[in-house]
Amino acid sequence: MNTDPEFLYNLWYVAAPARAIAPGKTLAKTILGQKLLFGRDSAGAVFCLRDFCPHRGMPLSYGSFDGDKIECCYHGWCFNTQGQCTAIPSLTPEDNIDLTRIKTASFPCREADGLIWVFIPPPKARAPEPLPELPAFPIALPGGHRHVDSVLFPCSLDHAVIGLMDPSHGPFVHASWWWRSRRSMHLKQKKFAPVGMGFKMVAHAPSSNSRAYKILGAEGERTTEISFQLPGLRTEHITIGQHHILLLTALTPIDAHTTELHQFMFSTLKLINLLKPLLTLFGKAFIRQDLEIVKKQQQGLLGDHPGLMLIGDADQQALWYYKLKKDYLTAQETGQPFENRLKEKTLRWRS
Repeated sequence: MNTDPEFLYNLWYVAAPARAIAPGKTLAKTILGQKLLFGRDSAGAVFCLRDFCPHRGMPLSYGSFDGDKIECCYHGWCFNTQGQCTAIPSLTPEDNIDLTRIKTASFPCREADGLIWVFIPPPKARAPEPLPELPAFPIALPGGHRHVDSVLFPCSLDHAVIGLMDPSHGPFVHASWWWRSRRSMHLKQKKFAPVGMGFKMVAHAPSSNSRAYKILGAEGERTTEISFQLPGLRTEHITIGQHHILLLTALTPIDAHTTELHQFMFSTLKLINLLKPLLTLFGKAFIRQDLEIVKKQQQGLLGDHPGLMLIGDADQQALWYYKLKKDYLTAQETGQPFENRLKEKTLRWRS
């Protein structure tokens, strides 16, 4: 198990799109270096257990699940969806074994808005009671998010977050006819404010060099508000008149060197729903461009290298992320409530 001290524990993480687990099925995932087994019972409720049989260490994901109990493939030990052992086939009537004392760890798991969330406490620690609320979204999401894509990035959560919030790489990495180009670069000025466990780019008119917004065609005033929350949630809330588009990008660390990016979308615009196959292709292309850049970056980070630089307002969001993370780790270490100490600020950069 990876117990990297820079992991952020006692937080909710997006594990998978809800549709990834059908009733009576399981899904093995690694999150924060921990091997986990997600499942959905016959009643439709999701659960999460450590992917580990306490008998001989066999991953339970190799076993079978009937919608009620998981059976280990090695010796047939059975566990319910709370991780409690319910049967050991090799026992005889004379064996005096209390099965209630045999468990595999369970993790708080919730389904909401088309997402499956898991709460990860520190290794060998219990989740706090009561649990914190799931991250909230700026609008209600009837029907939940629609999954766009999930991709593994070969980098730490830190590098994934900084890339996600970087406002100046677009004209270079994402240059295209339908988005923007180097020729369209111009000075931008945006107001930022602290919010929850992160910060937001206060609602503003969309960038004049983002052609995608013009294609949507709906009438009315257009605004965009972008927010970031620990551990790695970015939401972009677009309003067009009375309509809403909500884009969610969730970064979940697999281990110290791999991060999974999940992207989801919600919209009240019928055109968006009709164009979903085409928009999904654009979204996937966008993510693949980021993936290729990250792969190239990792080559530069191999071996000894000079310290990395964060310069100017374009890199201020990265600095805020590191400050938020440091303050959260300090709060966890001292047992004090987390306090967001960021201040409102207007940033200027070219992109």
